Amino acid sequence: MSKSSPRKPIEIKISTVVAVSAILHEADLAVLDAAMHDMTNGDADFFDDEFAVIDVGALEPDTAIDWSAIASLLKSYRLNAVAVRNASPEMAPHVLAAGLSLDGSLKPRAEVAPASIQPEQAEIDLEPVADSVATQAAAPVETTAPAIASAAAPAAPAVTNRTMIVDTPVRAGQRIYARGADLIITAAVNNGAEVIADGSIHIYAPLRGRALAGANGDTDARIFTLSMEAELVSIAGMYRTFENGSERAQQPTQIRLIGDRIDMQPIKASA
Repeated sequence: MSKSSPRKPIEIKISTVVAVSAILHEADLAVLDAAMHDMTNGDADFFDDEFAVIDVGALEPDTAIDWSAIASLLKSYRLNAVAVRNASPEMAPHVLAAGLSLDGSLKPRAEVAPASIQPEQAEIDLEPVADSVATQAAAPVETTAPAIASAAAPAAPAVTNRTMIVDTPVRAGQRIYARGADLIITAAVNNGAEVIADGSIHIYAPLRGRALAGANGDTDARIFTLSMEAELVSIAGMYRTFENGSERAQQPTQIRLIGDRIDMQPIKASA
């Protein structure tokens, strides 16, 4: 009888994770709390325990920030802060002391002129971003469990000229990421599943989970599905959720970005 090799106590693997980017234009907790309440309309289920990266690129480098309090504030809205992006050298020690990571994958923090911050601008913006670590040969990867990773946000989206094809159903808790590629799925994307592509996403079956196209910032990316039943769709970081269903429920649908608005149109067969 051959002995199987002993199971390793821990394994470290390259993976991907989608996180919400919380872009701060204010550091005052009361102002942020009010903005979050307005954004969510007081709905306790507006977010679903997503990871969050706090982006402070719009703040002055010497802004005093209570990192633990901001993380707790986000947690109260079911967002789990894991890292800070664009932190200045003055901020970095305090970020680490609060138990948060520094997202150093972007270019050095640019100085922000006070005049560039519009007072009528919302105090906090949220957008989902595909956060990932590098993979060998930039190959599309699939993961079944979330992992905390650092995000790369290129200045200009890379052109996608590859295609990843999935012929099996995408189950709840499963995540598929087509890095630098379009994604074609010929089976259902079930509730609780997540499919991500740097290019467009084509689903020749029902879309019941989450679909995020243009994850690298490609605003021309689109999502196509034969039956629109999604929990969330996103194009280049702009997103829309469907807690109360969609006006195009169970219909063939094309989803694209027009300006800063998610647009959904029927797919009609031409004669």
